[in-house]
Amino acid sequence: MLTYDSKTYNNKRILSIMKTNKLTPLYILLFAVVALVGCVNDDDFNVPNLTVEEPQLDGDVITIDALISLYLQELNDEANDLGIDPSDTQAIEELRDGFAVDLSDNTNYISGFVISSDENGNFFEEIIIQNNASNASAGVRVLIDDSPLFSSYEFGRKVFVKLAGLHVGDSNGVLTLGISSGLEKIAPALRENFVKRSVEVAEIVPNEVSIADFSESLENTFVKVSDVQFRKEDVVDAAVTFAGEPGDQFDGERILVSCDVNTTTILSTSTFASFKSLPLPAGRGSVSAVLTRNFFGDTFNLAINNRDDVNFDSDERCDPDVLECEGEAVTGAQTVFVETFESINDEDDLDGTWTNVNTSGGSTRFILDDFSGNQYLRISGFNTDEDPINVWLVTPAISLNSNTDEALSFDIQAAFDNGKILKAFITTDYTGDPLTTTWTQIDANIPSGPSSGFGDFESSGLINVSCLEGDLHLGFLYEGADPAATTRYHIDNVRVTGN
Repeated sequence: MLTYDSKTYNNKRILSIMKTNKLTPLYILLFAVVALVGCVNDDDFNVPNLTVEEPQLDGDVITIDALISLYLQELNDEANDLGIDPSDTQAIEELRDGFAVDLSDNTNYISGFVISSDENGNFFEEIIIQNNASNASAGVRVLIDDSPLFSSYEFGRKVFVKLAGLHVGDSNGVLTLGISSGLEKIAPALRENFVKRSVEVAEIVPNEVSIADFSESLENTFVKVSDVQFRKEDVVDAAVTFAGEPGDQFDGERILVSCDVNTTTILSTSTFASFKSLPLPAGRGSVSAVLTRNFFGDTFNLAINNRDDVNFDSDERCDPDVLECEGEAVTGAQTVFVETFESINDEDDLDGTWTNVNTSGGSTRFILDDFSGNQYLRISGFNTDEDPINVWLVTPAISLNSNTDEALSFDIQAAFDNGKILKAFITTDYTGDPLTTTWTQIDANIPSGPSSGFGDFESSGLINVSCLEGDLHLGFLYEGADPAATTRYHIDNVRVTGN
């Protein structure tokens, strides 16, 4: 049976009469007046109801924290059933991949505040909610096969998520709610059945943290990191965009450097974001973003909702002072010093000529390694259980007294990257102890590598050291921590040339 509201019915009836009867202009005018009056007096019928009412829930409301506890308990039970030692963190992490808890019999809801927005394209078919509008201590990602979502679940909106019919598990390294054990997205037709809006829209106050504070407990929460800047090579030496470079696929990953402490993190921007082609700002300031992880789930990332979440209100950068010899560096005709590590049998051969020392009390040092017939020195903090990891590798003395136009270079390969934690320095006053030596940092290219694999060997670039005299020592400082900062580096082909 077809039904019409009164306005639609009157209009359709008028059109029908006009088609079947020969009407005089007077009758047409009268019918038009009737139709107009009907529109004016009946306008309440077709105005959609845009108001939000507090939902009537058919279950109790629990916290996101309680949901996380439930998940971790089920994970531990599964580990026990498989005979996995709960203290074996690597085995537990491997178990989490693909493990999901069926919530079909759970009649509860969770409540939270939306901290993500797909309005500018940096989030897609998901909302991130945290447990409190301020001082948040837990969050969860909810997958929804619909877009846009910001018009219903805007930033700060309180929502209730029905657990029955969902699964909770680890996806891309963060706690996620979805359909079935594969954590599929909630269908559009079921969206409002699972995710219900409250009338409350709160002001979200980010947790002010440092990069060093990033932890699993802060995942899926809105954080603010202050006094940070993008790398000099991305914004001073070049004009790199958020995610508009030829090599950006799916996401552009840009390194943020803390000015307070020696830590870095990744700002990840979708190549579908509306601001992807805007240049990164060159100053320093704060970033407010969702703390999440990269696609592989092994590295903390920040994801902003819009360009304004990057608030660099100072033009003054915090780049360290570096060696600046006048003139352009050139490769000299003579080799002053070269080390390819091909004649080294093991890292013990370096002792007595090179300095290779862990100054933080651990056992991690640079070690000899090879691949495809090429030998190099390798260091990684992965699986060392050391925090911090401070390791110095210092060359033998390189005399600069017999040449001119000296230039320094070396090759570095980065792998399994979770932050840039290697620096290069020089000195002409080496005491034999890296900690009591006065060092000058050099503006060398320390490459970034993929988070799960190997990059290519890249040159440091030619570094002009012609303004120095005496015995030069080149020092590499690895500043890591397991598991937060464990990037693997290979060093090869250390060379000084001159004329």
